[in-house]
Order: sequence, then structure tokens, then C-alpha cells
Amino acid sequence: MTITEYLRDAPPILSGTGPRYMQLRARLSDAIDAGILAPGNALPSERAICALTNLSRVTVRKAIQALVESGDVIQRQGSGSFVTEKAERLQQSLSHLTSFSEEMARRGMTTSVQVLDQSVSRPSRDERAALGLGADDLVSRLSRLRIADGRPLAIERAALPHDILPNPAAVTASLYDVMERSNRRPVRATQKISAINLAESDAALLRVPVGAAGLQIERLSYLPSDRVIEFTTSIFRGDAYDFVADLRL
Repeated sequence: MTITEYLRDAPPILSGTGPRYMQLRARLSDAIDAGILAPGNALPSERAICALTNLSRVTVRKAIQALVESGDVIQRQGSGSFVTEKAERLQQSLSHLTSFSEEMARRGMTTSVQVLDQSVSRPSRDERAALGLGADDLVSRLSRLRIADGRPLAIERAALPHDILPNPAAVTASLYDVMERSNRRPVRATQKISAINLAESDAALLRVPVGAAGLQIERLSYLPSDRVIEFTTSIFRGDAYDFVADLRL
């Protein structure tokens, strides 16, 4: 059964009880639960839903907005409304210094990347403080959307001293693999984890509703000499990750 058939053949909402937009919201939610609308599927247009249900455009819009607020639907500007893709929750250890590519490969998942920025420029104030750089030094920036089995899971924004990563465009998969080839792979790191609500731009990249829960991790990575060589801020989907720390006395 298609969503068009489901809406067309269902009892008229006008004859039900309760606010009409909530009745429509419940009907669309039932279609999602039943798999008639699968994760990633587009909802019919507002105009099409109006024609199928005999409801006003305002009522249909309120029903869809209620689904957005509940996290069941995401709206993409210029594209329409889509059923939110529910990510399988992953457990990631905080006790081991691994890259995203290494961690996903260990799970048997296929990874890909969307490059958002590969550039060299003067460091920002935060980058100077984190990396111990001067205002006239250069920093290499590498920002990427990390994808596993076709699902966007994390946004990584890394900054490294230019002498550590002279050519950020050389990183096509794992940053740590590139650093290891030049004997500059970090051996330890400190991380700060914060709970955040995703801003519009990051939510769009991760394909979740604006304001959805996320995790932000700031990482400082060190060489054996204790020199800081990596300052990375990563944004993770809150519905996809559990971070686990192994604590011992």
C-alpha cells in the first residue's frame, strides 16, 4: 500500500474527534510505524495531502510541523518533508584513541566522507590557544561529514599546525593514517564532551530535525613529546552514539 492509497481509503478525518491536525498527525505517524512511509521517504506535498483528506492547507501544515517537533519528520528547504532516518545506536569507547574510519571498519561498516573544507590559513584565536601557535603561523583545516553505511553520523572539524599537515587535501580517508605515514600520529588525547542542540546547518548535514540532541567533543591530541598537534571539534548525532569509558581504581 502506498501513502496515497492509505490516506485516500482511510475514514474521513472530518468525522473524527479531537483537533483535525492532531488526527492527521496520528494518521501519518501510524503510516510511519507501519512502514508505509519508510525512513528517508518523502511525504506527499501539502497540496496532495489536502486533496486526499479534504483538509485545509493550514491544518496539513500544522500536522506536519507536529511531526517535525516530535522528530518523526525532517523538512529540507526546497525539497519537502521526509521521514527521519533512525540511526542504529553505536557504542564507542573513550579509552582508545582511534579515528572514525578505524572505528567503523572494526564494526564492519562501509565509510565515506563528504569534504566540507580543506584549507590553509592563519589560525583563529581558539586555534592559537589550543595548538600553541602564533598569529603569523599557518594552520591546516579539515572539515568533513563522516558517513557509515550511507548514514551521516558525525561532523569533524580539525585544525592542525601546517608543519604537521602541510597538505590537507592529501587526506582522503583517515587523517591518522596520513599522520602515521609521516611518523606524526598522536599517542594520547584529552577530550571534553558537551550536550548540545544541533543548529540548522549541522542538523541539515546530519539529516535530523533542527534542535535535535547532539554530542560535541573537543579533542586535543599529543605527540610523545607532549606537543599538541590536533584540535578537533566533532558533532555527533545524539540518537546514534553512546560513549563508554572504562574506569578502574
